[in-house]
Amino acid sequence: MTTAPAARESAVGTALTRVEGRDKVTGAARYAAEIPFAGLAHGWLVLSTVARGRITSLETAGVLAMPGVLTVLHHGNAPRLNADYIGLLGVPPDPTCVVFQHDRVPFMGWPVALVVAETPEQAREAAEALVVRYEEEPHDTAFTRDRPDAYPVGGRMPAETRKGDMDAALAASAVVVDAEYTTPEEYHHPMEPHAATARWDGGRLDVVDSNQGATWIVGELANLFSLDPASVRVRSEHVGGGFGSKGIRAHQVAAVMAATHLRRPVRVVLTRRQMFSLAGHRSATIQRIRLGADAGGRLRALEHRSLSHTSTVHEFVEPSTGATRVMYDADAHHTANLVVRLDLPTPTWMRAPGEAPGSFALETALDELAEKCGIDPIELRVRNEPERGPVSGLPFSSRNLIACFQEGARRFGWADRDPRPGLRREGRWLLGTGTAAAGFPVMALPSTAAVTAEADGTFTVRIAAADIGTGARTALTQVAADALEVAPDRVRMRIGDSDFGPAMIAGGSMGTRSWSWAITTAAGELRERLVPGAGIPPEGITVRSDTTEAVGALAQMERHSFGAQFAEVAVDVTTGEVRVRRMLGVFAAGRIINPLTARGQFTGGMIWGISMALHEEAVRDSVSGGHYGADLAGYHVATHADVPQVEAHWIDDPDPHDPVGIKGIGEIGIVGAAAAVANAVRHATGVRHRSLPIRPDRVILAGTAGADADAGADAGAAGEAHA
Repeated sequence: MTTAPAARESAVGTALTRVEGRDKVTGAARYAAEIPFAGLAHGWLVLSTVARGRITSLETAGVLAMPGVLTVLHHGNAPRLNADYIGLLGVPPDPTCVVFQHDRVPFMGWPVALVVAETPEQAREAAEALVVRYEEEPHDTAFTRDRPDAYPVGGRMPAETRKGDMDAALAASAVVVDAEYTTPEEYHHPMEPHAATARWDGGRLDVVDSNQGATWIVGELANLFSLDPASVRVRSEHVGGGFGSKGIRAHQVAAVMAATHLRRPVRVVLTRRQMFSLAGHRSATIQRIRLGADAGGRLRALEHRSLSHTSTVHEFVEPSTGATRVMYDADAHHTANLVVRLDLPTPTWMRAPGEAPGSFALETALDELAEKCGIDPIELRVRNEPERGPVSGLPFSSRNLIACFQEGARRFGWADRDPRPGLRREGRWLLGTGTAAAGFPVMALPSTAAVTAEADGTFTVRIAAADIGTGARTALTQVAADALEVAPDRVRMRIGDSDFGPAMIAGGSMGTRSWSWAITTAAGELRERLVPGAGIPPEGITVRSDTTEAVGALAQMERHSFGAQFAEVAVDVTTGEVRVRRMLGVFAAGRIINPLTARGQFTGGMIWGISMALHEEAVRDSVSGGHYGADLAGYHVATHADVPQVEAHWIDDPDPHDPVGIKGIGEIGIVGAAAAVANAVRHATGVRHRSLPIRPDRVILAGTAGADADAGADAGAAGEAHA
């Protein structure tokens, strides 16, 4: 009798520890600023100390005579760059990275020079000694609600959407909410600072960088320096966080300039303070939402207008109304994203761009509507569940938002909640609970991958993916193992090298989905070529894939991950301190590749939502145009003491149109989290906070002024530091 071989256990869905984990905890994994090069020189950026004007002189003679100084690059001697091109995702380059091309200064912290020396200490000392003189001009950093120069901007979505008669729908509504919500400037600040080393190697530009997509940076550098992309190589094996900030920046371009000038490797690393000017940020927002509903809570009118700011040199919009176009429908449905140009650094993508601040406004407004209607907040969302995309009219590929609320309510104990505010108390602490919905678009972009069957029975996967701390390297190993029908320990995953061919960036929660598609395709073709029992030649057998055609053939649908956020808070009636006691998120986010790393992504986003709700706020000095406290002492983030019991769960929700069933999980954890906290504060205190962060002073002020007073007191909070 012959026993059939046991079925191979699927790697996908297994809580596999990170394949690079040992290297990271032992220090064997080296980051961009740690890799040694012979003859390495160090560059230090000099940033402007005025918010608007022009450079009249740079006193370089004394600096060049300082010990170890090799050169000072500035607008008077730097090579000319090509900025006339369209980059990734149809976006032109931010002139902030097109360094040293003119004498104009559009914001405080603009790069005006690069000092290069033998050691970083020498470079820093010389940079601090460089005297730069300016002709200063009046600047404008005032971000306020009624800017006459605000205008609509599309970006990655239409600037405005409109259907139905808004005024008529509001007039016919039994219940109306009309409120303004504000969020401040927020900053990424990954643990690993931005760093790049550039060198010329045999006529080819070689850049070791910390970025979110090696082939992205190749394309940008090739365009800027008018090079053949084949003559540029970018490597980024380990990245200590990105969150949208690690694209093309001034430090990479300056490093290439200096390496070209000196013909030796040059490294440029941004300081924490410099990152406040040069790494991008999330714009402040001022959002107005008008909701009209019948007595049963069914929406008749939904209007969401969001104002954000951009720089005077580059147009970037924080698309905060994007979530509104998907989450809920109404007979009259209007949305608009507007911007105003200010003398500030250019914002950029930041985890859940648009959705994070937009969901705070939308989900807080829904909570207000539920309260006015006397309906449970979850039931209100059930009654307004759309059958198709509210704006697009397209069908949803899958939409399990209500299932997330049902499972979340069960786990959180929502049924035991008394909806009346301000009743639960433990000593000096008022207790409350809140909830909010989450949604984030699901996308995929073309990628290439190569899979090699090695002679020793192992497999090597090469793909220019970027693991920015998410666990992508491990998830891709699991996907490849299943596609090849082998154990994960027989797969060697090589990533982060542009020589592996074009691949999607780590961004938009579409990295793992895009890369897995390419790997699965290549692995499937390789298995078809392998003959059972036949040997593998010493050089191996390699198959390369390109998913451009397959991704382009996807039918148009509304594709999204969804989730339900729950929070319990305690508010100190004496000090105004808000403590989050517990959070729960339940998500429908496609097939979960690795429960271990996925849970870390979900809870990491939720913790960031706590930070957004209670702590994060960059404040500017209206006189100088710069920050108060441009460091992590002045810019507060949630720390261990602020993080309570945080749980993340998910429901079965594989994407039927993806080869592996993946959707994307990188961003959805933060969406709705701040709103859930804010709604819980309302339930605890009876006071509605429409401006973030919910600081102790705002809690005290609102408490003394009465319920909903905070809404009026903070109506212009996003611009209060600019005025």
